[in-house]
Amino acid sequence: MKKSIITVLVKHPGHPAFMVSTPNTLEALQGLVDGYIETVTLATDLVLICNEEGFLRHLPDNCELCGMRLVGSIVLAGVSGDEFDDVPMSRAQAQKLFPELWEA
Repeated sequence: MKKSIITVLVKHPGHPAFMVSTPNTLEALQGLVDGYIETVTLATDLVLICNEEGFLRHLPDNCELCGMRLVGSIVLAGVSGDEFDDVPMSRAQAQKLFPELWEA
């Protein structure tokens, strides 16, 4: 069952990551990354959401994550089947797994 509100981890360029609750809609996720979304599966229950046109639009560098150079704002969200879900980790767990997200 699709949740109407999900908790995700957001990182804007030049700022540390933070957790936020957001409507579980395409429009809300597009708003977080300022454009069309592209997803990258990081684990069976974790997905990275970024701006599909980030490099074409010359968005500012954000960070490197899992060997990928990322630009623009990014979102980490959970997945359950084919739906987005709450990010499957606490803030403390995310800080240990992805320390690069907490750097400004």
